[in-house]
Amino acid sequence: MSKLNKDVLSLIFDLLQDDSRSLFSCLMVNKLWCETIIPILWRNPWRYASINYSNKSYLFTIISYYLSNDIKEFLMKKGIQLSTISSKSLSFDYLSFCRSININTLNIIISIGSSLAFNQFLLQQEFYILFMRKLPELKCLDMRSIEHQIFYFPEAKTRFKTLCELKCDTSIDSSYFYGLACICQYIQSIIIINVKTESNPGLVKLIEVQKNLKYFEWIDDFNDDDLADPYKDIFLELEKKGDILNHLVLFFQWIEGLDYHYKSMQNLLPKLHKIKTLIINDISFVDETLSKLLVYNDLETLNVSYITVYEASIIIENSGGRLKEVSLKPCRFLMCASNFSVDSLIFIRKIYENCPLIESLSLSFSLSKDHLTELENLLKVCQNLKSLLLIRTNMYEKGSEENLLKLLIKSAPNNLRELRFLIKFEFSLKVFEEFLKEWRGRPALSILTSDPIYENEDYKNLINNYKNEGIIKAFKVESIWNIENMNFKIQ
Repeated sequence: MSKLNKDVLSLIFDLLQDDSRSLFSCLMVNKLWCETIIPILWRNPWRYASINYSNKSYLFTIISYYLSNDIKEFLMKKGIQLSTISSKSLSFDYLSFCRSININTLNIIISIGSSLAFNQFLLQQEFYILFMRKLPELKCLDMRSIEHQIFYFPEAKTRFKTLCELKCDTSIDSSYFYGLACICQYIQSIIIINVKTESNPGLVKLIEVQKNLKYFEWIDDFNDDDLADPYKDIFLELEKKGDILNHLVLFFQWIEGLDYHYKSMQNLLPKLHKIKTLIINDISFVDETLSKLLVYNDLETLNVSYITVYEASIIIENSGGRLKEVSLKPCRFLMCASNFSVDSLIFIRKIYENCPLIESLSLSFSLSKDHLTELENLLKVCQNLKSLLLIRTNMYEKGSEENLLKLLIKSAPNNLRELRFLIKFEFSLKVFEEFLKEWRGRPALSILTSDPIYENEDYKNLINNYKNEGIIKAFKVESIWNIENMNFKIQ
């Protein structure tokens, strides 16, 4: 590693850009590593959730160093504490690497300089003017908690023209979004936290003018039950982006008796001709008629809740064979339907007929002979499968858990690294140990389960033994929500 050149090191460290702990430890290896990592850390220095920014006085010192002497003198007369450091004290031109602004995090750092609201307002203004002057370009903006119309500052127009990622909330005054709409027309990613129960016309306008919107995420987070349809105008503009939008992520807040987002979604979903990622926490409004209209030839990720496996089968059959992740979360009443068993068999069949590239999959599953047969067919066809979640549909059914484990030994693809079991997959100690013995020679396996039986001492001893052998990589008893979430990583 010490002999790798800077370009190779940069590629390696780029893969660790979200892991501040690893990057900070690598800083101390040698001068070359330090020179390679600093630009990566400072590209977006506000992104690290593990950092307590209120304790990072050095960040406040570095940023305030760039202020002109006149500004420093003005601020200190107001009682703001600024550290005086010489130009020789900085080993790098840190702000020249920065490509992002996070209003909330900057406000936390600014509070180090003064606890007075007015002084903090002054510091915010000077820091934002500084960023508009110093940043080579602006790629990412998290504008929650914003108090300044920063896009009107000197040189801001040039900086904002390069904006690619925006995070905001619906409480921000429309005038801020109107200001952005005049400058930013090529934002690729927009994440909106919906904290109000009515439409924000400025936000609607900002979405309207976008010409290259690839990623859209909406998260409801309001407390008022008096909903006035915040969805209609926003989603109407998204309909017009159907030929460019690739990723749609929606987390709706359910309110009994109100279904405004249902109406908007029924119009939007058939328009998403180029969609690759579809993640929605409530898609119960999709019926057989609508599902037949959802033809997604480029779809790679389907992660939806409260949809029947029958309707999901139609969507999968109409996909273009590129699906890599299919995660369904049918509620209990859907799994208790009289035709569920037959529909779930059809669903498994549609997976191996239409998803040869599948890597992550959740299945509502029975231990019946027919289900085991179809699962075997799936395992033989889907050789890229890495993660498999099995959700038992009837905990009282007769069936052999042992046959399931034997099937996995016999037919699981070599790429399988992770098994998740949800609802009463209680393998006996003997059967489970036999499975682990047979798994020898394969890649280490991570297992997630909701059954507390595995927390018993005899199971813990068995699991630890096979961890020591390298057969089990990780084993955890987790909540239903974490098991269902295929993005939840087993540590």
